[in-house]
Amino acid sequence: MEEQTENKISFKEKFGKFHDKYYKHMLILPIVIMLLCAFYLFSFYSKTGDFINKDISLTGGTSATIYGNFDSDKIKADLSGKFNEIETREIYDFATREKKAVIIETESSGTEVKKILEEYLGYELNGDNSSIEFTGPLLSKSFYNQLLFSVLIAFVLMGLVVFIMFRTFVPSAAIIISAFADIFMTLALVDILGIKISSAGIVAFLMLIGYSVDTDILLTNRVLKSSDGFLNGRIFGAFKTGMTMTLAAVASVAIALFISMSFSVVLAQIFSVLLMGLVFDILNTWVTNVSLIKWYALKNKI
Repeated sequence: MEEQTENKISFKEKFGKFHDKYYKHMLILPIVIMLLCAFYLFSFYSKTGDFINKDISLTGGTSATIYGNFDSDKIKADLSGKFNEIETREIYDFATREKKAVIIETESSGTEVKKILEEYLGYELNGDNSSIEFTGPLLSKSFYNQLLFSVLIAFVLMGLVVFIMFRTFVPSAAIIISAFADIFMTLALVDILGIKISSAGIVAFLMLIGYSVDTDILLTNRVLKSSDGFLNGRIFGAFKTGMTMTLAAVASVAIALFISMSFSVVLAQIFSVLLMGLVFDILNTWVTNVSLIKWYALKNKI
């Protein structure tokens, strides 16, 4: 037991010495990732005219849900020449895993979609066997702009709260930089994976702001406002608490994602964005923010 305790202390001391020597160098990794993400996003913008790949809820179009046991891949292959930008996916019953319906999304108008689907299926579509929703492009664009404005306002208010809490520029800026990096890196990965973001995905980015700052505030508060022990000890204590919080959130979101994938596209997208953001938060909190806060604390002899 004593040997285990000595090993733990020895490891903490060795890692502390290593971190004291190389904590500034560790900032190279998140900086490189941020630069790569920036390059990809601006390249993506130059090709598409936007920083995200939007689905029909944000661009306008028709979503048709056809109840029954259909092969979504076959429908997509058969109708790809008749619709503009067709996407299909299947819905299953969570308990029985029985296929319940197929969702068809396209930029074509609702009337055109209904007519083509009736010809393809060979029967009339009504409220009992289908559901067809059309969203106009002007309404979708307005809704998209409102969602982006909401995310911007939430981020600004978060920054104001952080500055009010700590009343010093560098620690507050470090928290805001880390939160921004979480969102920026997640957005780049979403585009790389080819995920079409819906209104639910924008809401997930809004939620990610809250998830991003909790461990950063915990770390900054523990380092700057606590008088217990040495600097490395306070950082290590914050790390144990913060990683417990983050890993618990990652596990919960991963389970929720696995469950929701079979019956709710909306929930699946929300949990996908959150899961990516939480993983990036580990890097940005315990590499980026730790290095900046430690640099500030040592410089000011805290």
